[in-house]
Amino acid sequence: MLTLAIDCSARFCAVALYSQVDDRVLAQSAPDIGRGHAERLPGVLETVLDQAGVGLARIGRLGVTIGPGSFAGIRVGVAFARGLALALDVPVVGVGTLEALAFPAAANCRRPMMAVFDARRDRVWAIVAGPDGVVMSPGAEMTPQAAADLAIHSDCEIIGSGAPLLAECDPALRARIIGEDAAPAIAEVARLAARLDPTQNPAEPRYLRDADAKPQIGFALPHKGA
Repeated sequence: MLTLAIDCSARFCAVALYSQVDDRVLAQSAPDIGRGHAERLPGVLETVLDQAGVGLARIGRLGVTIGPGSFAGIRVGVAFARGLALALDVPVVGVGTLEALAFPAAANCRRPMMAVFDARRDRVWAIVAGPDGVVMSPGAEMTPQAAADLAIHSDCEIIGSGAPLLAECDPALRARIIGEDAAPAIAEVARLAARLDPTQNPAEPRYLRDADAKPQIGFALPHKGA
């Protein structure tokens, strides 16, 4: 089965085509575009399919990152993946960005791993996963100090863009940092999407933070002529 994976949760517009039969990424592309995922995603998808020499009709499953990450990017990726899955009549699975970063790193190091992203505003998004693929501490938004304390308590290695913030809280943690990735590798997103159950992992945004724009409550403009 071929799985097409999409990640627009960070500054990359990433797409990969993965063959589960032989555990091989047939093609992938992840240009660093900053913004404008909606405009660039169709072209990146076309490039990946052309490189693999595969048509859309051969895709058996889609996977898309659901966050945490960029509000706009996640919505673009999820909407695109769900629309494409509907058109192709194939299942689509949601993949957590923290899980897609933590699980492969924990397996490679054979150690507990904290994946942590810089969420700005003196906050980080963090998860701790074991080398057996079990979540030891679920994804949550917290202060860098709270994440640093969790890393020490969990005796884990650290990966992700938020890692330097934890080291500022406790310099001893600097030795545990194995990478400062801003997003999971799209190949790992594809591998995870290929084995997750779509019914248990829906393609729905997971932000871990409320939107900045909120409806006003208890306020209404007077109607004309009132």
